Amino acid sequence: MKDKNIVFMGTPEFSVPVLEMLIEKTNVIMVVTQPDKEVGRKKELVFSPVKKVAMEHKIPVFQPVRIRKDYEVLKGLDIDLIVTCAYGQIIPKEVLDLPKRGCVNVHASILPKYRGSAPIQWAIMNGDKKTGVTIMYMDEGMDTGDIIKCCEIPILDTDNVGTMHDKLSILGRDTLESVLDNLLNGIVIGIKQTDDYTMAPMIKREDERLNFKDNGVNIINKIRSLNPWPLANIVIDGKEIKVIEAEFIPGSSKGKGKVVEVTKNRFGISCNDGIIYLKRVKPFGKKEMDINSFINGIKVSEYINKVVD
Repeated sequence: MKDKNIVFMGTPEFSVPVLEMLIEKTNVIMVVTQPDKEVGRKKELVFSPVKKVAMEHKIPVFQPVRIRKDYEVLKGLDIDLIVTCAYGQIIPKEVLDLPKRGCVNVHASILPKYRGSAPIQWAIMNGDKKTGVTIMYMDEGMDTGDIIKCCEIPILDTDNVGTMHDKLSILGRDTLESVLDNLLNGIVIGIKQTDDYTMAPMIKREDERLNFKDNGVNIINKIRSLNPWPLANIVIDGKEIKVIEAEFIPGSSKGKGKVVEVTKNRFGISCNDGIIYLKRVKPFGKKEMDINSFINGIKVSEYINKVVD
């Protein structure tokens, strides 16, 4: 497959194993990734993880602000296949039509379930027991193309978005590798998706707030689905606290959304069907800490019976 020319499009750490496999197996002639970002007070430019890998292998990098309008550089290339994985922009038809064997995408869900930019988060948040990856042909829609291959893995009770991200990144690499030779030889026929689909839109700020009128299991799932990024949060007396880890103890409700227990090592908030005990938190402006450290730094009287927003 080293005689096959690949253009890879991706941006975050999730995409790196796929790119590294393609570099090993094929001839990656260009990497397309999002523009560099300014980070911190000094506004230092930070390269995407995908760009760093491309530079290490001396592969040309193209970083259009909007690929819908800026793709002329791709038209001059001899491309057998375009592979995308968490690139972050919609690919226009003019680019989809360039490669001889089409464009394929590595998507972190079992399509048609969870089309969109945050499939891992929504699968955990909704309490799904399994997820996976789909290799699909790309069309002009949002994850609507014909399915080439799906692979599933379980979502364990101990998983969060960080652990599933890492598992699915490797699964995506391996699943693509299993069909890559057939793709490059043009002997793969995709299967059309059904209309029974769900969306997984980008996580918004309001999605991060915990609702203690909900059931405990749902609250824990939400915390897991946002750990380690962007993290769930609560507000007590106007102060935001990010919740990294918690435990649910079912039982009779003592008034939904109130701090009902604060001891030396327990901080409990009532929910619809029990109590959520915070285990790891990050108060606004402070570092991540265990609940013992948090309790040691507060006045219990200022928190007990407080309403949690």
